Amino acid sequence: METSEIYRGRLIDHLQLVVRDLPRSQHFYTAVLESLGVPISGTGEDFFWADELFVSSADSPAAAGHVTGRHHLAFQAQNRAMVDAFYQVALAHGGVDNGAPGERPYHPGYYAAFVLDPDGNNIEAVFHGEARRSAAAVHIEFEA
Repeated sequence: METSEIYRGRLIDHLQLVVRDLPRSQHFYTAVLESLGVPISGTGEDFFWADELFVSSADSPAAAGHVTGRHHLAFQAQNRAMVDAFYQVALAHGGVDNGAPGERPYHPGYYAAFVLDPDGNNIEAVFHGEARRSAAAVHIEFEA
């Protein structure tokens, strides 16, 4: 498959994972997101969030008492070294190997690593190869 251009926009507004052990998941996600340059944006009694990822306990009103099933999330990395760091940090903070860093056959230059988080979700960090982006990120400021 020849891929010369991809579009990454605002297809997904947000994702929510409902976890069994919120402190354990917060320890894991704080570390792996930090390795990707993404800070935890906020916390509450039964949730935390970073960018468009919300993680909550089953006690959260938004969770309706149910832990989510196995999901696959892929975080963008800025380079191969960031993918490698993500993988090492994830394993050191409770993640389980689900695919060591390396090139994948999805398209030329696709370099990724996969780990299972404390609830068994398949978490990936991917670098799509050298490319030109229209913007590094989207910044949104809400009006009062």
